[in-house]
Amino acid sequence: MEGHSSIQEILPDGENRAKERLSDGVILEVRNLKKHFSLTSAMILRTVIGEIKAVDGVSFSIRRGETLGLVGESGCGKTTTGRCILQLERPTSGEVIFEGKDLTRMEGAALRAIRPRMQIIFQDPFSSLNPRMNIGQIIGEGPKVFKLVANRQKLRERVAYLLSTVGLNPSLSSRYPHELSGGQRQRVGIARALAMEANLIICDEPVSALDVSIQAQIINLLEELQEKFGLTYLFIAHDLSVVRHISHWVAVMYFGKIVEITGRNELYEKPIHPYTRALLSAVPIPDPVVEASRAPIILKGEVPSPLNPPSGCVFHPRCNDAWEECGREVPELKAVEPNHWVSCLRV
Repeated sequence: MEGHSSIQEILPDGENRAKERLSDGVILEVRNLKKHFSLTSAMILRTVIGEIKAVDGVSFSIRRGETLGLVGESGCGKTTTGRCILQLERPTSGEVIFEGKDLTRMEGAALRAIRPRMQIIFQDPFSSLNPRMNIGQIIGEGPKVFKLVANRQKLRERVAYLLSTVGLNPSLSSRYPHELSGGQRQRVGIARALAMEANLIICDEPVSALDVSIQAQIINLLEELQEKFGLTYLFIAHDLSVVRHISHWVAVMYFGKIVEITGRNELYEKPIHPYTRALLSAVPIPDPVVEASRAPIILKGEVPSPLNPPSGCVFHPRCNDAWEECGREVPELKAVEPNHWVSCLRV
């Protein structure tokens, strides 16, 4: 943009800090995270009649500048995990260590001070933007509230720069969300996350509501921004093809638990957990000869009710390889190979 001596005057925490963010070290560590929701009766003085274990003992870590893909079918607890990391939902127990600080032990001003460094891109670009605010106000609200800019002129400059960075014309700052397409709205959501100078961004199925052609554009944009600013992503999705494209590591989640974690190539070339193998067998391959020769793995039954979870391994009622012990013992997530962890008694 004309009239600016450097990008850093507009976005101080920009490209000049990419190397710092990409330095060795874990930026996020989740330890035995649990989130249980009490189910109450509306008839008898809100008596607790059950408990839903949405997230039940999840552990993983993400290194600076990398992407962890969190995959699994709908309702398995992926989004709840992301919300607990951001402390939008307070965990029932466990630890969320972000940049060396346990967020579960922080409240009030201490937690508010760290929030700008953690942001989220929501799944639905239609409902995640305030229809009463124009695009400039939406992107500039966070920096204004947290006093990240010196004055209104600097705020306008930052908004214009961010719109250009995500591939939008700065003139759109005066438009309202209903005047933009779905892909444009999601780019605004990305710009809003960048505006806060975040180190960690939770991407909660950011392309699932978009057309396939637009999905590719958004994924490419996220990759470009990660390289440019040294960002760290937790990428939540159910589309394994998308996750393979953007992630460095992949964690597979089922019924509130992590069942397998490894590098993306290792997962797709050598899946170990029966659930992971079943998921990958359902991913279509753009080769009719290879696709015709594949035999998809058909799982038994249905996903159990969260009000009546199975004993032992949560996957054993649907597993084609289950032993009798699987119904009694809860498997631990253990290393079976270098950088490959699996939760299965048969491994």
